[in-house]
Amino acid sequence: MTDSTATPRPVRILLADDQPLLRTGFRMVLGTEDDLDIVAEAGDGLEAVELSRRLLPDVVLMDIRMPRMDGVAATRAIVDARLPVRVLILTTFDLDEYVVGALRAGASGFLAKDVPAEDLVTAIRTVAAGEAVVAPRILRRLLDRFADVLPDPAATPPRALSALTEREREVLVQVARGLSNAEIARALSVSETTIKTHVGHVLTKLGLRDRVQAVVLAYETGLVRPGA
Repeated sequence: MTDSTATPRPVRILLADDQPLLRTGFRMVLGTEDDLDIVAEAGDGLEAVELSRRLLPDVVLMDIRMPRMDGVAATRAIVDARLPVRVLILTTFDLDEYVVGALRAGASGFLAKDVPAEDLVTAIRTVAAGEAVVAPRILRRLLDRFADVLPDPAATPPRALSALTEREREVLVQVARGLSNAEIARALSVSETTIKTHVGHVLTKLGLRDRVQAVVLAYETGLVRPGA
């Protein structure tokens, strides 16, 4: 008989950063949380991939610029291997193009390295639960750099979006603007369960892993314009 009162298993975390001092700082912050467990540290991307294969952590806290293999390549290797591991990217604003590459590679979100401790903890829990962390203001800033090469939203919708119903396209627009399911439900005057269903259909039809990739696709196809 299963004990329903048993304590849930802690979220297992792999820290991947080539700066020992930063890893120490993250360990100090995360070590105070009973439901988070740092299982290993990696000093470069290749080591992060190897440890992910061996230890299967729930979440890899991944730096972008590291020796031997950068965070984008490491993220792609983890995702391509279909490991039950999710990647949360850490970056600074001067590495914008790397972040977009990491999201395309399958990262479940990204944060700035100076993120407040409570936001970092929340993001890790969110990603471990199977959701994605989307920072709308940061994402818009990233995509503003590529606005000139994005398609005209007034043009014929890309074939990739043709499989969506009108309501699903509407929901995708709201997701791309950074709204939660509850906020979208209020905006469209429907239940949150209905929105969750629509989001699931959007991800399935477009072959996307999570909301982060949905946001990137919405901008890349011109469905939403940066700064709009």
